Amino acid sequence: MTSAADRIRIVLVGTTHSGNIGAAARAMKVMGLHRLYLVAPQDFPSSVATAMAAGADDILARAAVVDNFGDAVADCQLVMGTTARRRSLPKPLLPPRLAAQRAVDESARHEVALVFGREKSGLSNDEASRCNALINIPTSDSYSSLNLAQAVQIMAYETRLAMLEEPPSEVAPADWEPAEIGRLEVFIDRLEQCLFDIRFLVPGQSTRLMQRLRRLFLRARPDDNELNILNGIVSAIRRTADEPPQRQKN
Repeated sequence: MTSAADRIRIVLVGTTHSGNIGAAARAMKVMGLHRLYLVAPQDFPSSVATAMAAGADDILARAAVVDNFGDAVADCQLVMGTTARRRSLPKPLLPPRLAAQRAVDESARHEVALVFGREKSGLSNDEASRCNALINIPTSDSYSSLNLAQAVQIMAYETRLAMLEEPPSEVAPADWEPAEIGRLEVFIDRLEQCLFDIRFLVPGQSTRLMQRLRRLFLRARPDDNELNILNGIVSAIRRTADEPPQRQKN
């Protein structure tokens, strides 16, 4: 039987200190999580990571190592990224407990990613914009520096509590299965090109608008049928735009 832990993955992006990878694996294992994804780690595999894992080296051995953020979350239907700073384009911002509960609720049917950024700079604006929601761990105003592995431990602990409590959750419509993030990104790329083709977007002035459109679709979380409709609309717009204008009869 598939459990919440089988559909919740921890994603570490651009980790520079291999010891943090090992410590994160230990934090995961002690809380019953086992799916670790590493995006372009600077040093892995590493004996330092194995030492810091302290018995969780099986998680390191099974860790998926990918080249970019998109590959780590492409098959997920819910992606939530941790952040310590406010972004220029606001997104839903969740406290750890609510985020963990949402992750567990969604994991009954969907693939979920909890994403952690680089030790010094966190997630890039582009990576954050590709998340359905962001998570902020409240810290002291006088000292807010939180180690990467500590952040993973906090979220793993909250996820463990949510798995144990199993409170009533929202019941989604029976015919709704949100599309994978990778498929949604393909549609957004097609939409952007279409908007350029019909001159709705102007080169050099499109970034902000596309960020808002991406946020809209990430919030709506369309299913495969809805994406098929949206892709069909884009295709129809492009066909119409390519047709030569018809002459008017006198």
